[in-house]
Amino acid sequence: MRGLDFSSWQAVVSTLAGLVLITLLGVGIRLLVMQTLQQRRERENRQINERLRTLMAAYKTLGGSFTGELGVDPSHLRDLRARAPAHGVPGPGSDRARRIRDAVEAALSDILLLGTDEQVRLAARAATELAQGRAVHTHALVVSLRDFIRQALDLAPVPPDLEIPCQGPTRPVSGGGAKARGAGEGDGKAGRAGGGGGAGGMGAGMGLGAGAALGAGHAAEDDPAPR
Repeated sequence: MRGLDFSSWQAVVSTLAGLVLITLLGVGIRLLVMQTLQQRRERENRQINERLRTLMAAYKTLGGSFTGELGVDPSHLRDLRARAPAHGVPGPGSDRARRIRDAVEAALSDILLLGTDEQVRLAARAATELAQGRAVHTHALVVSLRDFIRQALDLAPVPPDLEIPCQGPTRPVSGGGAKARGAGEGDGKAGRAGGGGGAGGMGAGMGLGAGAALGAGHAAEDDPAPR
């Protein structure tokens, strides 16, 4: 209060102007700091959301099955052909095994990029076993992903007394339904095209009939009436 001078109108105006300027500077600095912190927080939230989304997709890929064959066959097409019958064509399950292996490899690559230290170690071990041509089981990695995702989402951990069966890679859906839907759509388009062609033919026939009737009417007007 010692720096404030109210002895004259000029002193009061200059004092108020100084107070307003200091207040505006303080508010501006505060807004700038808040905006910077908010942008950093939003960027961190986007990174966390993207990481969670990627790890959740990897969890679904690596742990979507509870029954059947839960291991990953690392065999490639040349290996399948070598083990195929005499005609040299792989069995019907080879395509599914290759699609499972490709999906698992992509999920392992995502985990190596965005996983925790434990998850990266487990993913590296699984990738090494795949590269060496050995069958891989992903249950330990699935458990680590499940615990991390539940903790990141502030969910209660899985009860320790709850027995969950071993989980394996998701089996790909066969393309029969998609092919059937594609065939149905093709038939529908063909039917609509045929209907459009029939309507066009009907319109052309009606146009020709109307033209013939008009021509006959003009001819009747040109001929003289019989007396």
